Amino acid sequence: MFQLLSKFKPTGDQPQAIKSLVKNLKNGFPRQVLLGVTGSGKTHTMARVIEKTQKPTLIISHNKTLAAQTFQEFKEFFPKNAVHYFVSYYDYYQPEAYIPQTETYIEKDAKINEEIDRLRHAAVQDLLTREDVIVVASVSCIYNIGSPENYQKVSLQLKRGQKIKRGELVSLLVSLQYQRNDYDFGPGKFRIRGNAIDIYLVTGRETIRIELAGDVIDSLKAKNHSLDSFVLFPAHFWVAPEDKLNIALENIRLELEEQLKKLKKAGRLLESQRLKQRTNYDLELLQETGYCHGIENYSRHMEFRTPGEPPYTLMEYFPKDFLIFIDESHMTIPQLRAMSVQDRARKETLIEYGFRLPPAVDNRPLNFKEFEERSPRTIYVSATPGPYEKKNPCIEQLVRPTGLLEPSVEIRPSKNQVKDLIKEIKKRVAKKQRVLAITLTKRLAEALSDYLAEEKIKTQWLHSEVKTMERPQILKDLREGKYDVLVGINLLREGLDLPEVSLVAILDADKEGFLRNETTLIQTMGRAARHLEGHVIMYADKITGSMQAAIKEVLRRRKIQKEYNKKHKIIPRPIVKEIRQWPFDKQKNKE
Repeated sequence: MFQLLSKFKPTGDQPQAIKSLVKNLKNGFPRQVLLGVTGSGKTHTMARVIEKTQKPTLIISHNKTLAAQTFQEFKEFFPKNAVHYFVSYYDYYQPEAYIPQTETYIEKDAKINEEIDRLRHAAVQDLLTREDVIVVASVSCIYNIGSPENYQKVSLQLKRGQKIKRGELVSLLVSLQYQRNDYDFGPGKFRIRGNAIDIYLVTGRETIRIELAGDVIDSLKAKNHSLDSFVLFPAHFWVAPEDKLNIALENIRLELEEQLKKLKKAGRLLESQRLKQRTNYDLELLQETGYCHGIENYSRHMEFRTPGEPPYTLMEYFPKDFLIFIDESHMTIPQLRAMSVQDRARKETLIEYGFRLPPAVDNRPLNFKEFEERSPRTIYVSATPGPYEKKNPCIEQLVRPTGLLEPSVEIRPSKNQVKDLIKEIKKRVAKKQRVLAITLTKRLAEALSDYLAEEKIKTQWLHSEVKTMERPQILKDLREGKYDVLVGINLLREGLDLPEVSLVAILDADKEGFLRNETTLIQTMGRAARHLEGHVIMYADKITGSMQAAIKEVLRRRKIQKEYNKKHKIIPRPIVKEIRQWPFDKQKNKE
């Protein structure tokens, strides 16, 4: 099933870590921790554990940039297996909301990244049809995407020699939310050419051609080869079988009547009229087409869930005995905890003022207890695990196979910190090395980047407003030398693999808070741990408790590596890592 390809063999702490993790899994430990320093090969250890356990795996990262890097690494480790990328498909998202104080209704506004939408469909379809699947996901994996049972039930089984009329086939494609378009042919669309129907799969992988001879499927073709049969999945999530849809619509109508009675009894005639008009419009669309915008707000009825029952997420598409890695768990766990409580108040306001029916609150992410119940075997991976993870068995991986030490650290006064930073950057540029500069805000990151550009330094900023699919390209450009400096805030922390970076400069390091606490500082300093001349400069006018604790921990790890190198006569050597082409750019180039 899973076949790992790597030119590297486990060394240093890796063999013992792999052995312990696999042993604990076999002994039924539901949760454990892999505590590994930056550059110790945690990703390689994870891949070896997957190979030895042979279980479908979900890897959860706390941001899309790190998820993209992890996805690329696992694609290389497992080229013969199905490795997928599953993150939120919104480039921009403004949730629907109502502000009673000003009587302001804010309509939902979103820009969907169609490429990511296709990747999400590809992930769930492989989970339903294959066993050798690895999905690298953001916390988007705990959000409602609809019932896997419905997703499978509405799928269309096509076979060579199957009897079906052309009109019936077209109707079935439309019911699966495929759109007919004979001119602008793209994913999720189909076109008709004489006795042939071409279907561009929603995954964007390939085109299927169905050739009819009368009322019989004469041939099925994908690219340049023939098929005996093919399963066509829907182009959208939340597509219900027709028999279930009719029952669901009736249940929605009954709930609408009950809610209208409550509103009228309370004398809220405006809200009653608003709810009736909006819901009936959605019901009409669902009746005619099987889909409407905001269909997820009716998902409880479409899936016949009871009020408060957990939604169906990506986790439901995995088999029961799958494996979970929570990467950079000190950041990811708090995110998983927070997701379910963030929008409940917003939805309750929409319901109260007649914009939505009560089932809208059940279109939600899993709460943390529900997430734990769906996590049979979990490994938390972090260089700085949090209190929640530390309750579980901990396997340490503190030695780097390359012998590289933790970076040296110095503190400099914040006065004239930018001028001093420019001097340091120029030293690194002369050696063809790269620099990360860490600021406190987006505005400062952009302003510093602009100022460095005026000083003829090749620089770029990177923060959350950069589109998901553009972030890996910026990191690639830094490694290739298009930029010498990357200025950021929080995205330049955990896990980023940038062996060309020799200097990490942390501006305003003494501004105690989330972005300058002990964990954040250790993670940020770790970005310089992949270079022989790795060095960290903290610009500060005082030494905070977080700075002191972070420096102490970095020096402790540096000492452990030094002793290991001396004992095993290891001379530190630089990391040589191939600069990868971002795969989705390559796909676009082909198109």
